[in-house]
Amino acid sequence: MKLKVLGSSSSGNCYLIEANEKEKLILDAGVNFKNVQKELNFNFSGINGVLITHEHMDHLKYATNFALYGMDIYASAGTFEKQHLKGHRFHVVKALKQFEIGNFIILPFNVQHDAIEPLGFLIQYKPTGEKLLYATDTYYIKYKFNKLNYLLLECNYNQEIAKENVRNGVINKTRYTRLLESHFSLDNVLKFLASNDLRYVKNIILCHLSDTNSNQMIMQNRVYEQTKIKTTIARPGLDLELKLYPF
Repeated sequence: MKLKVLGSSSSGNCYLIEANEKEKLILDAGVNFKNVQKELNFNFSGINGVLITHEHMDHLKYATNFALYGMDIYASAGTFEKQHLKGHRFHVVKALKQFEIGNFIILPFNVQHDAIEPLGFLIQYKPTGEKLLYATDTYYIKYKFNKLNYLLLECNYNQEIAKENVRNGVINKTRYTRLLESHFSLDNVLKFLASNDLRYVKNIILCHLSDTNSNQMIMQNRVYEQTKIKTTIARPGLDLELKLYPF
């Protein structure tokens, strides 16, 4: 399995998961569509569907473009209703109601964000059994997951850096409060990882880092120090081979 990062920030989020040339998924559609076209060499063949986590523009803005190119879009009813999206390419999914897109088995689950009906996705590829967890824009995940292999997980801010930014006037208290109520802090990421069985996890990819309230090196090191699992920052342009076995 391969992961390609097309965007991972408050300016736009989009990821490509590729099992092979004929079986791919797009996760979120918040990156300028022209840029996505260029990054994919204008080749959308094999993309079986587009999963949208919630209605904010940095995750959904270009969903219609994907639909116009013949790709099916999957999101919650609340997400579609908030942005007035409907049509035969837009498919409503529900939390904890498993569905399939080709050989991908997908379980949406509730996350905690300031959106109408935000979701995370547990994705399993049937031929190999590989499991990838995608969770972004949430300050808390109440579920525990078994036999995960790869985590694409928001790590938006470091609380100490955010507090210092409030003291220095870099961000205001309103924005700081929103951070606490809508995004995954490093501390909460570490708690989430500690509460889950990571025995089968091969890669942890940290995504959606804040431009002003994070430190990539600190986050990467803290997660690796706790888990001893390969930890990567999801930078735009990253191509990452996800393997169950080293060879």
